[in-house]
Amino acid sequence: MTQTTESAARADDRQATPAAPPGRSRRRVHRAWIVAVVTFVTIIGGAAFNSLPGLLIDPLHTEFGWSRGEIGLAVSIDMALYGLTAPFAAALMDRFGIRRVVVVALSAVAAGALASVWMTASWQLMIYWGLLVGLGTGSMALAFSATVTNRWFVARRGLVTGILTAAGASGQLVFLPLCAWIVEEHGWRPASVTVALAALVVVPFVWLLMRDHPSDVGLAPYGGTYVEKPAPARGAARRTVRVLFDAARTGPFWLLAGTFAICGASTNGLIRTHFVPSAHDHGMPITAAASLLAVIGVFDIIGTVFSGWLTDRFDARRLLAVYYALRGVSLLFLPMLMAPTVHPPMVFFIVFYGLDWVATVPPTLALCREQYGEDSAIVFGWVLASHQVGAALVAFLGGVARDAFGSYDMVWYASGALCAMAALMALVIRRVREPSGAAAVLG
Repeated sequence: MTQTTESAARADDRQATPAAPPGRSRRRVHRAWIVAVVTFVTIIGGAAFNSLPGLLIDPLHTEFGWSRGEIGLAVSIDMALYGLTAPFAAALMDRFGIRRVVVVALSAVAAGALASVWMTASWQLMIYWGLLVGLGTGSMALAFSATVTNRWFVARRGLVTGILTAAGASGQLVFLPLCAWIVEEHGWRPASVTVALAALVVVPFVWLLMRDHPSDVGLAPYGGTYVEKPAPARGAARRTVRVLFDAARTGPFWLLAGTFAICGASTNGLIRTHFVPSAHDHGMPITAAASLLAVIGVFDIIGTVFSGWLTDRFDARRLLAVYYALRGVSLLFLPMLMAPTVHPPMVFFIVFYGLDWVATVPPTLALCREQYGEDSAIVFGWVLASHQVGAALVAFLGGVARDAFGSYDMVWYASGALCAMAALMALVIRRVREPSGAAAVLG
């Protein structure tokens, strides 16, 4: 049995397509890996825009006189739509195909970024950054990588999921320092054009190399057996909404959604959006602050993998409580660490925050699985939506607070208190004995 399992894990085209149509040439590299590479590059291209908003708050405020609250509102619309689009993205891909949805999504991101070059009013910022880019990036969220992994891989799913999850952090690592340098040396418009080009460059690769299903090219999924492409699903969106209403009638859903909303508020909404302008307020160059933020992208990969290992061995509720409590304490110290130059305590904060950034994901997934069984994937999609709504609120309110108080100090303290609340919420989620033989829906 062990040898059979290992053999299946190493399967390639030659032993994974027993029922494939005759006449197909056999490749040394399974087409699934090409699709995975295209997906990785696509997510990096989409991540380029996520690197930009925090860098443009000060330039837009200086050029147009828009308040930081107005700019933060555009960022919050983007983040909210990113989260609210994600639960339906998989349904769109089932109905219209991965390739079409991703090409349209990349085009929307590019259109929004390019159009912003000619904007003259803050409402245009809401449309270009908020609406177009929010819908585009939301359609390339976790549902994209999950759909590709589920369709093209049977073996190595965990490895591929980890690699595609890392793509977002890799994009941040690449584009944050680059965009910061462009903004500082050439202004914000060339940086926006750079983001648009990054999205457009990926489009031909998606259209030429991406396929919706292995059977489209006469193959089986990697490590599996050949199956015909299923008919387009028409009821997925209805099920997505039905699962939301069913879960909303339970207490654990609101606790999970609440803690994950605070997670989004204290990461994407707070640090990703407001760390660079806050550091710049204290005299730190934009390029230095952006480089610090990019370092978070390196350590969040390490933190997430280690958190997954811990989740297999310890109570997920206690892990979440520890993560949120430590995050809250670190935020309380952040105002004292702000300085014109990078110094060791700030580097320690960045490394720690990177390790904790998405460490909350594995235990939150585990609790969704424990509470909601076969519907846990969809429930997590809605919990992820709450993550982005929390991020959206703080992206907006953080800018309003900066306008009102003249600094971000109050924002850091308030976020630290919210994290303490999330720690307590995690501890009161009730324990449910998982039914014997239940499938790990997200595993």
